[in-house]
Amino acid sequence: MHIVLHGGEPLLAGRARLARIMAELRGRLDALCDLDLRVHTNGVLLDDAFLDVFAEHRVLVGISLDGDRIANDRHRRYADGRSSYERVIRAVELLRRRRDLYAGLLCTMDVANDPLAVYRALCELDPPRIDFLLPHATWDAPPPRPTETAYADWLIRIFDAWIEEGARVPVRMFESILRTSRGESSLTESLGLEPADLVVIETDGAYEQADSLKVAFDGAPSTGLNVVTDDLDTVAAHTGILARQEGLGGLCDTCRACPVVESCGGGLYAHRYRTGSAFANPSVYSADLLKLITHVRHRIAMPTHALPYDTIEALAAGYGGDDDMQHLLAGQRTLRRGLLAGVHTHHSAAEGWDLLTRLDAEHRPAVDAVLDHPYVREWAARCLTGGGSPGYLANIAAAAAVKAGVDTEITLQDVDGVFHLPTLGAFEAARGTDARLLVKDERFTLAGTPDAVWHPVRKLRANGFEVILEDTDPHRHCHGHQTAGRLSEEEAGAWQRAFADAWSLIESDHPHYAAGLRGALSTVVPLTPPPVGGDASSAARHAFGSVAIALPKDAATLALLLMHEFQHVKLGAVLDMVDLYDRQHAGLYYAPWRPDLRPLEGLLQGTYAHLAVSDFWRVRRSTVAGQSDVQFALWRKHTADAIESLDTSRALTPLGLRFLAGMRRSAEPWLAEPVPREAIDAAAELAERHRAASGAE
Repeated sequence: MHIVLHGGEPLLAGRARLARIMAELRGRLDALCDLDLRVHTNGVLLDDAFLDVFAEHRVLVGISLDGDRIANDRHRRYADGRSSYERVIRAVELLRRRRDLYAGLLCTMDVANDPLAVYRALCELDPPRIDFLLPHATWDAPPPRPTETAYADWLIRIFDAWIEEGARVPVRMFESILRTSRGESSLTESLGLEPADLVVIETDGAYEQADSLKVAFDGAPSTGLNVVTDDLDTVAAHTGILARQEGLGGLCDTCRACPVVESCGGGLYAHRYRTGSAFANPSVYSADLLKLITHVRHRIAMPTHALPYDTIEALAAGYGGDDDMQHLLAGQRTLRRGLLAGVHTHHSAAEGWDLLTRLDAEHRPAVDAVLDHPYVREWAARCLTGGGSPGYLANIAAAAAVKAGVDTEITLQDVDGVFHLPTLGAFEAARGTDARLLVKDERFTLAGTPDAVWHPVRKLRANGFEVILEDTDPHRHCHGHQTAGRLSEEEAGAWQRAFADAWSLIESDHPHYAAGLRGALSTVVPLTPPPVGGDASSAARHAFGSVAIALPKDAATLALLLMHEFQHVKLGAVLDMVDLYDRQHAGLYYAPWRPDLRPLEGLLQGTYAHLAVSDFWRVRRSTVAGQSDVQFALWRKHTADAIESLDTSRALTPLGLRFLAGMRRSAEPWLAEPVPREAIDAAAELAERHRAASGAE
């Protein structure tokens, strides 16, 4: 929880009163939450005695300072016209000597000031952070504007200097633009699409919305609520507060169509106001924000692929459509190409690399089609850790040549007795045999191995959806289960029938999951059924687009396993692109789907997968009651509990917390759905039995 004692000027309350307030806040809240307690002041009254009080109660101090003397004296003078600059600088110098209390400097922009003089004056004071604040304004009362984008131009000069000097002082506005451009959270309410979580408590006990709303019209921040009669839950339900929880959906059409909306977020809410349309407008600074954000993105080598706000929200809910899958696939393509670049330096990869680079220059779609095969990354990752055969790069290049229809001849790598061509199939031959692949007139043959048997990949098809039934790739043995060998025609036929029925069920009962599966599931690997019975399924961390499954007893179970494992596939790709948790976190957690305690990523992966499991049984019980009710009651509770474990781990990043909030929004309503009492009791017994067997407290 963040609490800031603000103003007016909070130091006018005096040391004794501030000490009582801070002691009360610490005494009541420290045991309940991580309390970040701060005071923001103009610094005029700040002295060592105040700082002693703040040190005692662990309070950080921020100072308002608008730059050099000329800049600061434009607006921060005493009533009699005297400059306050020297006293503010003295206060900052006190904080520099007590750096553990120094929060940073807040500068309100004035485009009449020299931006570089302002920036350098602030940097000379060695602040932990600098905030730049756009002057409060609305469409009814616009800011002074000598040129159309004066505020962007002012900030761009500072940004360029900031970059050229190594960004040595964190600047919240610039960091927020960079973070939101990567799909991460903003550090300020004036940028980004995160819900606002701010309430103001006035000295008379009135709850108000953000202070900045005062610029819109008289009484704009008012809620009509008071600490004496109302709690914060009531405040959170106020229409004004709720209006700032909608993210992209709360913006006007112009903002929603803007190319930088993930970073701009419509700008500060107060700055959107116009008589007649209220806050349903772009920011009065919209042209400035567009220019600034575009400049930042062009100036910095941003990651090739970022996850848009809508994609993060869709995936966090457990779903994701074709467009969202394309963002994940684009990231995987870049990752795979990077891994191949690391493999090609091995001498045995030279011939394959030469062919692949030539094909990539003229037939990139064919190369992409082969590199998209899930187990190309698995092979490359093994090579880079010393466990793979770099010469297999020739097989990858050969498959791309076949797809491109380019005549070539190349020596293939034998892997476990097969010459595999990813996405096409494999020649089975005696182990250790040398073989040259000849590609001519869109046909291919294996020279020097007259006894080689060709096993083409088979496809599973259903209602226009097609995936590879992969039983030839020698790199598919990465799923922690025994993979099946080459299937007989009868076995392949059984898979086709089950897949068609399972896909029909997914499309009819779970269309939100079907869209993502159709967009990115490319491969199914058959597993050997477990000897003790039951089901077996897996997703491999380096095999985006593939799931491995032992053919279950019925199509409904196959549908469940496809949905379950594909959740792991999606989340793995998200984790390749963004950090959702602190990777140094070493805690272990109870996971109700495992017999052992799990690291945080394992808990996150399992929880995300069981969103789909819970949803499957939620829908399934409408047609098959009884055991479906028990399964729904069991997994909805387990999933909700795991979400809370993740939340209390304190190891999630801000983006991770946002992702978790999306998961919670999907799972929470399921807890209110009616379930027969006997099903709830049976689920509770199963849950207790599992926890007892796991040894978890």
